[in-house]
Amino acid sequence: MSRLTLALDIMGGDNGPHIIFDAALTALQKTPYLHLILCGPLAVMSKWLNNQLPNIQARITLCDCPQQVAMDEVPAHALRHKKQSSMRRILDLVHNNEADACISSGNTGALLAIANYVLKTLPGIDRPALVTLVPTINNGKVYFLDLGANINCDSQMLFQYAVMGSVLAEQIANIKQPKVALLNVGSEEIKGNDQVKQTAKLLTDSQHINYIGYVEGNDIFSKKADVIVTDGFVGNIAMKSWEGLVNFAIQEVRKASQHNWLSKIVAKIATPFFRSIYLRMKPDQYNGASLIGLRGIVVKSHGNASSESFLYAIREAIQQVEMRVPDKIKDKIEAVLMERHE
Repeated sequence: MSRLTLALDIMGGDNGPHIIFDAALTALQKTPYLHLILCGPLAVMSKWLNNQLPNIQARITLCDCPQQVAMDEVPAHALRHKKQSSMRRILDLVHNNEADACISSGNTGALLAIANYVLKTLPGIDRPALVTLVPTINNGKVYFLDLGANINCDSQMLFQYAVMGSVLAEQIANIKQPKVALLNVGSEEIKGNDQVKQTAKLLTDSQHINYIGYVEGNDIFSKKADVIVTDGFVGNIAMKSWEGLVNFAIQEVRKASQHNWLSKIVAKIATPFFRSIYLRMKPDQYNGASLIGLRGIVVKSHGNASSESFLYAIREAIQQVEMRVPDKIKDKIEAVLMERHE
């Protein structure tokens, strides 16, 4: 690819613009064909840009945005009254084909509302979904959706999520006929509410989805499936629980390693082992939840992301642009809809 342009909301998140600046600089250094449009207050961005090398400056465009969407702002208010915000501007840039994709660490609800309004959903998709990669045993990964974009989902929406997740696994992870599962309270067919059972029937009847049945919560990290689908309420709780468990385990290991002189010696010897596990499990490297189902690429970074975490979100956006993910989802949805009308 000769040129790829990303729009970044530098005012999103809890940790300030410097986090995004650091990630942006690293991304530009590692990706020669990358160009960035930074959206936020001109004074803040200009001060940082003036300290960069000329070859970096040449690949950055500044877009002055006098408004900011607060992390606790009501989505409807942001949609109506923050048309000059950095969040709104990055989505406008994607809509106007001035950027190939955009990234924000800001208010999730506002981003969903504004993205849905500006970009619109793909034909055949009712609502976009938030999806991320989760580590599994044997160095595997699974696509997990929805992470909270839609608290209430009917069977049609869950079916659409399964189709979109299947496309991601196929195109980004290069998995042929990815295994798709529904998250449920049990693996038996008789278990689950009507919404889950109806979705299971839709998936079973589709020739375009490699549906393998139900999985339980303890199967998320088992590599039984390549794509796991659930509603946003359950999905958000599951992912936050995973993040909390990883952080709890890290704190307990640190605490135990300082208990006495013997534990300190053992910890010193085992440091490479623990570090490899930590690097594999830490949520930072899975930052960058994709808002899929829109007519454009939108990546949501964690609000408390570090510069390293935000860099992963940038990489996710680059991958989706290069793989033309929205086009692939559109093609598969059309095929599925034709199948259901035959």
